Amino acid sequence: MTADTLKPVDIVKWIATIIQLIGYGLTGLNLVPWNIWFFFAGIFLWFAVGVMWKDRAIMVVHVGAFISLLAGYLNA
Repeated sequence: MTADTLKPVDIVKWIATIIQLIGYGLTGLNLVPWNIWFFFAGIFLWFAVGVMWKDRAIMVVHVGAFISLLAGYLNA
């Protein structure tokens, strides 16, 4: 796939993936709450990918991830 054939959903999913990987790296470095904010951004973008693909499984797993992460953050 070349840059001229990238669809908007492809761009969003790669940005989301990079953001999630940054979140994992920040978690490894124990940089809280920066890691959480990156995870929230990645979750939101991956949910958007699910909407664009009309893929309910992707949407559901990221709603679950958001709820779990938010609950943990609020209880910390």
